[in-house]
Amino acid sequence: MEQNIEFIPLDRSFFQQPTLQLAKSLLGCLLVKETEEGRTAGFIVETEAYRGALDRAAHSFNNRRTKRTEIMFHEAGHVYTYVMHTHCLVNVVAGQKDVPEVVLIRAVEPYEGIDLMIERRGGTTLKNLTSGPGKLTKALGITMEDYGKRFDEPPLYMTKGFSPEDISTGPRIGIDNSGEAREYPWRFWVTGNSFVSR
Repeated sequence: MEQNIEFIPLDRSFFQQPTLQLAKSLLGCLLVKETEEGRTAGFIVETEAYRGALDRAAHSFNNRRTKRTEIMFHEAGHVYTYVMHTHCLVNVVAGQKDVPEVVLIRAVEPYEGIDLMIERRGGTTLKNLTSGPGKLTKALGITMEDYGKRFDEPPLYMTKGFSPEDISTGPRIGIDNSGEAREYPWRFWVTGNSFVSR
């Protein structure tokens, strides 16, 4: 995907959209991580929304407030990272302050620093490099140290990318034990993009 990208973080106000709208608006944005090893970046091509207190699939269901979920209660645009099955996953805090909603970034299309991403992932095919929430964090060097930071300032931030021509919608993945919430069509992806997780 040929783009002339300016690595200027999105304004804080961008994140202050309703959660489902933000989950769609994030598609096409460039996710950037700067480390001592170099800069890596990929276009967001798949997201999932988690709607807090009323969403059985959300860590903050019933307004559950723990050390892990605390950042979910902050202003939109903060970084919420957590570890699941040894993988670090990265989310964008969404919604209003004290309304603990987030958007999970599920997949990105590699754009910059691809050699470094492949090295971090232990050598893999380009198609398999960032096509899942645990894969993309490892490739981009996103870790638990990013917890609580903001997406509108380095070292982990987003810039303008491209506008998807078509967005698909469906149920979220891997939340089988969440009752009716597993049917909610709150997963969004760039239609036909080969880096979508499945």
